[in-house]
Amino acid sequence: MPLARRLTLVDAVAIGLGSMIGAGVFAVWAPAIGVAGSGLLIALAIAAVVAYCNATSSAQLAAAHPVAGGTYTYARAEIGPWWGFIAGWSFVIGKIASCAAMAMTFAAYAVPEPWRIPAAVAAVAAMTIVNCLGVTRTALLTRILVTCSLLGLAVVVALGLGGASAAAPPPLPDATAYGVLQGAGLLFFAFAGYARIATMGEEVVDPARTIPRAIVLALSGAVVVYSVVAITVVLTLGADAATTATPLADALTASGRTACVPIVRVAAAAASLGALLALLTGIGRTTLAMARESDLPRVLARVDGRRQVPQHAEVAIGLIVIGIVLVADLRDAIGFSSFGVLLYYLIANAAAFRQTGAARRYPRVVQVIGALGCLLLVNTLPVLASIVGTGIVLAGVLYRAVRVRLSRPH
Repeated sequence: MPLARRLTLVDAVAIGLGSMIGAGVFAVWAPAIGVAGSGLLIALAIAAVVAYCNATSSAQLAAAHPVAGGTYTYARAEIGPWWGFIAGWSFVIGKIASCAAMAMTFAAYAVPEPWRIPAAVAAVAAMTIVNCLGVTRTALLTRILVTCSLLGLAVVVALGLGGASAAAPPPLPDATAYGVLQGAGLLFFAFAGYARIATMGEEVVDPARTIPRAIVLALSGAVVVYSVVAITVVLTLGADAATTATPLADALTASGRTACVPIVRVAAAAASLGALLALLTGIGRTTLAMARESDLPRVLARVDGRRQVPQHAEVAIGLIVIGIVLVADLRDAIGFSSFGVLLYYLIANAAAFRQTGAARRYPRVVQVIGALGCLLLVNTLPVLASIVGTGIVLAGVLYRAVRVRLSRPH
């Protein structure tokens, strides 16, 4: 039975904004400013252009393949099973790193520094248990968390720009071309979720017209919000923003608005927990889909008969996220997340480029720009993130190669 077409343009834009303006905007500024310096806004613009190209490719693919699985499914259909596997595997490892980043962001804003690692581990464990019990984030909770995020950002912008600091903040370092590109790769993390609009083709009124417009409007709105927040952080903290785990809270402190810091901390903590819960749920379902095709161990495809959730997959993912929290820092987690997601969208652009006839909705040059943008940004990410990411992708490829060979009849 097809889903009802009830979502209007306004609904689609709201969902897109809600997917983008989440916990990432509270965490990404420190690592991005640390590498992009005074070229921060240029890096943000580059990340936005790549995000737009990727989102339109996803929209075109979703219209032709209105089924679950995202680019894992699209690439299997358009290019072949191997490319589908690499896309799905990149998505899983990238989003697992996103979970770690969300847990770290929650802890950074919620508790004092000595307690941050235990708090992050506890957050992952708690959200994993929630998922295993079959309780997912509802539409009402989504609206509440988005409202919390926007409230916190509004407080930072209004009071941060209006406050008077005792001294001018230290200036940002000069920008370099490599630093700006690396900053764009890290800022790409903050756009995570933008392509969610593209997956709603079955529920949107007049999707061929509504989805492209919604993507442009939602991305434009997010870029405006990010730009205003970036300017506020730079004007209040300057180069000091590169060394703090809580840049938005520190921006209020630097502006003499200490009494309002708890509002931002609560907003960031709520947004982080909401994003963590949603990410764990999404990764679990993608892992389930891959395990059903034997692209991951079949044990991960087991579904609890009473609660109807893939508990084995959820527990395995939760344990891996906890491991990352224990050994990585926030910049490493964001860089590794961007690595996986950029590879995922590189394959999405390639799959969309292969489409012909009535399936085509955007010029091929958009997919070329998106693919080249993904390649460029993924090659400028922090070296450790790229090395670890490449190793894990190759390990996944080796696993599938062995599995395919063993499954062939002798």
